Amino acid sequence: MHLHLIPRPEFIRIRRQLSDPYQRAQIIADMCRANALTAVKRAGSGHLGSSFSALDLVTWLYYEEMNTLQVGHADPNRDIYFSSKGHDVPGLYALLYSLGVLPEEKLLKLRRFGGLDGHPDIAAPGIEANSGSLGMGISKGRGMAWAKRLRGHGGRVFVMLGDGELQEGQNYEALQSTVQQGVSNLTLIVDHNKVQSDKPVHEIVDLGDLARKFSVFGWHVQRCDGHDFRQIEAALAELAADAKRPGILIADTIKGRGVSFMEHPRALQDAGGYYRWHAGAPADADFHTAHAEISDRVNARLAAWGLDALDLQPVATEDAPVPSSPRNALGEPVSKGADAGKSLKASAEYVVEAYGKALMALAPQRPDLVVLDADLAADCRIREFELAYPDRFIQNGIAEQDMVSMAGGLARMGLLPVVNSFASFLAARANEQIYNNASEQTKIIYALHYAGLIPAGPGKSHQSLRDISLLAALPNMILLQPCNPAETRMLVDYCVQEATENCAIRLAIGPSPRAITLPPAYRPAPGRGCPLTTGGDALLFAYGPIMVHEALLAAELLQARGFALQVVNMPWLNRVDRAWLGELVAAHDALFVLEDHADRGGLADTLLTALIDVKGGAAFTFKRFAVTGYPACGAPWEALGFHALDGASLAGQILQAVDQPAPAA
Repeated sequence: MHLHLIPRPEFIRIRRQLSDPYQRAQIIADMCRANALTAVKRAGSGHLGSSFSALDLVTWLYYEEMNTLQVGHADPNRDIYFSSKGHDVPGLYALLYSLGVLPEEKLLKLRRFGGLDGHPDIAAPGIEANSGSLGMGISKGRGMAWAKRLRGHGGRVFVMLGDGELQEGQNYEALQSTVQQGVSNLTLIVDHNKVQSDKPVHEIVDLGDLARKFSVFGWHVQRCDGHDFRQIEAALAELAADAKRPGILIADTIKGRGVSFMEHPRALQDAGGYYRWHAGAPADADFHTAHAEISDRVNARLAAWGLDALDLQPVATEDAPVPSSPRNALGEPVSKGADAGKSLKASAEYVVEAYGKALMALAPQRPDLVVLDADLAADCRIREFELAYPDRFIQNGIAEQDMVSMAGGLARMGLLPVVNSFASFLAARANEQIYNNASEQTKIIYALHYAGLIPAGPGKSHQSLRDISLLAALPNMILLQPCNPAETRMLVDYCVQEATENCAIRLAIGPSPRAITLPPAYRPAPGRGCPLTTGGDALLFAYGPIMVHEALLAAELLQARGFALQVVNMPWLNRVDRAWLGELVAAHDALFVLEDHADRGGLADTLLTALIDVKGGAAFTFKRFAVTGYPACGAPWEALGFHALDGASLAGQILQAVDQPAPAA
């Protein structure tokens, strides 16, 4: 596998040799496309479609429009740019590398520990705001622009928005507040590429006449071709000339711009109406075709202008994930372990696949079952339900609060809503709406996808480590997390057919690195876990496919040292049967909990409260292993190792807790 990077001296050469700003921007934008493509390929995941649609706009801003090159990134009078949508950050990273803001080693560690997060994070040089959780950008940009005005600082604030992002309601609160507060040094740019995660925007939630909509809020609106630099320049000039109103540039763009087979509408036609290049790294053949198309186009233009071809620098690939390694749904490698190499063969389904199939199996039996989605049908594996039961599937777009409150209305009318989104956004953004629904004593099922630390590449905006604590306090809410596909089907069936309370099911997006086997007679019972190993020296509770694997790996490592660790799969995260727990722990004085969550508000808190009761004052050792601080970004094994949640680290910590020597490194 051969990867190449266009080195920074080539960008300097092009800037010096091309005096025409339009030619210069055209070439530099494509050079950044090539480098973003290499970074994403090397990372094994990332967002290319959004990066490519926005890159012409971002290139023009940094190289021709903003004052950043003149005053530097630390000057309070600098122009500020950040992307609210966040998916386009590989392109932004490539551009910051071209300017010398990001070093090469950082760019080549996209989505890797010590490198660059998969969504914007201010830990990276040149990044002005954390984003990736949609809908916050206008408000945050307004705050920056307002602060500039208060302190008498010059410079404008530019914020990139996605068109699908405009479905989030916070945008419209911010649009009216910006005008009311007279914040005129703020310019929004809508990357109007007209395609969301995998379908056209108008098929999810049609945005209508955007120019008219924004004008009604009192903004100065301009529209242009987002790939025509002369039009971009003219539109931004019109907005800058208006000192009284904030401005919005609606830039009509093409998702995947610059690679013919990634561009819509061709890409949509090739994939039967779905866009396949939103997330993930291209296969080897696609990568080479795309990179050659970009570099050949650049070199042809350089030759036409009498300039030398680009120098392509070979990039080492030893850190790149190998194709045979186990992958999650985003194409990222999962954690290493004893059975990692055979996990894909041993485990035919991910838990999220089993979840989608469970809904399909229940649908004929439950005509009251209605599925709601927030533009994540493919990721949440509910596309099959959407196609089979279109009259019972509701696409709400990127608007979690609206979706959850609609579910509340459905439940009040006697239907059983199943609400789907990523855990970070559903549990947090719509928390008040979930509380309101629960207080009505109806029943709703919330599917919290992408729960936990892994995958870690997208970064902290997508790593859900607070959702248990956000929901566990509701008196009529049961939280569950299955460890394998079989348990997933059982728990979905329980939530639909048996539960009388609201249910929240945490679902990992990737598989365990091993096939986790439950006893043949196992059936979930509220508040009761399932022992997976025997052992009298200590007991470790765990849940979910990733952490149960790490717990089993720790047990295997300890067994080799003559230490018998009992591992218990505990899918009930805020319920515990005290009689069962008392029998289970009667012979154990050393008790541990492995969380796929922060160190507060998770399963450990539930168990500790119960243990104080069932132990009856007897002394016992208790320790939780959890994510402390903000989660690490990187490959799964890097993030697990950083937080000492991998099997080897767990084994050492358990031995230390019971006053035995830790294994040698």
